Parts: sequence; C-alpha cells; structure tokens
Amino acid sequence: MDRRAPAASASAFFSAVTRLPLAGFALALAAVLLLTGCEKKPSRPSAAEIHGVTQELAAAAAARGATVRIRKSASDSDPASRDGVSISVPAAVAANARAAQTALLQSLDRVITRHKLTEDTPIASGDSLRILVRCAGSVTHEIEIVTRSAAPPNPGGAPRLAILLDDVGTDLQAAQAIFALHSVVTLSILPGHSHSVEIAEEAHRRGLEVMLHLPMQSIGKEQAEAQELRPGMPAEQVTALVDQFLAQIPGAAGVNNHQGSEATADAALMSELMSALRDRRLFYIDSRTTAATVAYDAAQRAGVPSAFRNVPFLDDVEEVAAVRKQLTLAFRGAKEKGAAIAIGHPHPATLEALRELLPTAEAQGIRLVPASQLVH
Repeated sequence: MDRRAPAASASAFFSAVTRLPLAGFALALAAVLLLTGCEKKPSRPSAAEIHGVTQELAAAAAARGATVRIRKSASDSDPASRDGVSISVPAAVAANARAAQTALLQSLDRVITRHKLTEDTPIASGDSLRILVRCAGSVTHEIEIVTRSAAPPNPGGAPRLAILLDDVGTDLQAAQAIFALHSVVTLSILPGHSHSVEIAEEAHRRGLEVMLHLPMQSIGKEQAEAQELRPGMPAEQVTALVDQFLAQIPGAAGVNNHQGSEATADAALMSELMSALRDRRLFYIDSRTTAATVAYDAAQRAGVPSAFRNVPFLDDVEEVAAVRKQLTLAFRGAKEKGAAIAIGHPHPATLEALRELLPTAEAQGIRLVPASQLVH
C-alpha cells in the first residue's frame, strides 16, 4: 500500500488537532490511527509474537508518561484470544500537554504499523478510547486508553476533604466516639461483625454517610476476614458475596476495600466487582493499599463513580502527634489538589487528633464533605 499520501494527511491532522478544544480532543485523536494503512500478514501471528508486540506497545506508552497494565491472554490454541493493553493517562497530561497525547497515539501507531497490523475505527466513550488491533481479520490486541479526570467540579471553590474511618463495626464505644466528633465523616463498616448493623443504622440517623468496607485478599500477613474477595473467584460468586455483605450494612452508599493488596491488583476480579457495583448503583473508593492496584481504573472503565485515597493514611503510627501531623498533611493536600480523600481508623489516637483538628478545618477554608461528593 502506498503510504505517502496518508503520511502527508497525518502531518496536517496532527497540526490541526492540537488547536481543538479539550472536549473534542480525544475524538479528534481517534482519527489519527485511521490515517495510515497497514499491510496484513497472511495469517495470525503466534502467541509469542503477539506477546512481543504487547511489550512494545507497553514500552511505547510508558515512555510517554502513561501508566500501563498488560494482559497476555493470546493463545495459539484459541484464535479468538487476544492480549490487552490498558493505558492510563494522568490528568495533568490531558489538561496541560495535548501534544503529549498526540505523541502517545503516534508511538502506538508506529508499533502497530511496524508489525504490519491494522486497527479498527477507535471507539470513544467519555474519557476512554478503545482500539482493536487485527491481523488478517483476527483481533490480536485490545487497547484501552483512559484519561484520569481531575476532581469533579467544585462550584463553591473551597478545598474539600473527605475523612473515611475504616474498620468500624466491632467496637460500639469507638463508634460513639466517632459520632461525638459532630463532624462530617464517612463510616466504612466491616460486614458480619457484632455491631455492624447497629452502627450503620445509628450513623444514618445522625445523617452520616455509610460505606461497605469490603474484605479482600491481602498479600501481607494481616488477619483475613472469614469471607473475602479473592482472585480466581467466578463472577457469580463475586456478585453473591457482594450482595451478602451489603445486606449486613444497611443503606451503604458505596464501597472501599478492606486490605486487598492482592485482590485490587487483579484485573479480572476488579472487573467483575465493578460490574456488580455498577448494577447496584454504588460508588467505589480505592483505598490504595498497594501501588499495583487496578481498582480505580477498573471502576472508571465500568462507569462506576469512583475516586481514590490521594493523601497518606492518617494513622499508620497510632500516636496522637503522628496522626496530627498526617491530618495536617491531609489539609494541605486538599488545598493543593482542590479535593482530598483521607483514610483513618477508629483508634483512640486517631479520634483524639480528629477531635483537636477537625474543628479548625473551616477556619482554614476547607470544607469537610462525605466521600460520595468526591467521586466522578
């Protein structure tokens, strides 16, 4: 195929799209991949060859500042199997460096054309772009590019801070101490504990937001709950367990993970979980107990309103002075980011620091809000 004319068109197109408004930018960029044709191989590549291309696509995206997850699922025994490449573009890149997005797609296109593969028309949906890559008509790769949005609009302009208190449900006295704060906090309650239902109902009566603190498998040696989400669970078991847990936390508006450093890094499990949450109209907060988490990205792809903890945990050190310092960092994070989600636990030191500092938030221009107000 003669590529000279398409190449000239591509050059003009890249120049034009960088001047478009951001709202139409992703859709305009989608056309980039259609400007160049690709010669088809006579037959589908081997799984090893497909995996090699996957690695090249991942390297090309990572070189442009994106976060990349790959799934090597292509198999020689299954002609319908394909590899997956999930690319997350930071909000700063999307908002401030449109040329970087163009460069990302150009980098991917160079890998694809070098291997004589072709692309379907890209499908844009919200902040995501989905691209199917083929050889001789057979799909070899599915690429998804997601632009992480910034915090949702804040008409009032004041920095917002959501305080989540996890592991509630076992200690009624600790719950009463939370209520005695007389402040806007969100309670994330473990299911199946002695006071789970009672605390959830009392929190609702007091006008506080309640979440399900969903037990998930951890990599570390933390004590596991009697039941928890684990990688490899079939979809129907994930759904049944979520429903069982929700029945134990009346009125839960959303979900965040309890432990889960193993589970939240498992793309298949997170996809199944987010499907269940979407159907039940629940939001998700990624506690980010591991840097390898894919939970937030899975929620965004599934259309689940979501956010993630974006300041340090409040009480890794259970001392009042240490928690006070972390809470001060959370205040600063809210001011710098416009919105922040902090997570702590109902430890005596944590509650003491909250009693001291939460009343000062308003004087510092920070608005305390339920977690649901920071999802998007």
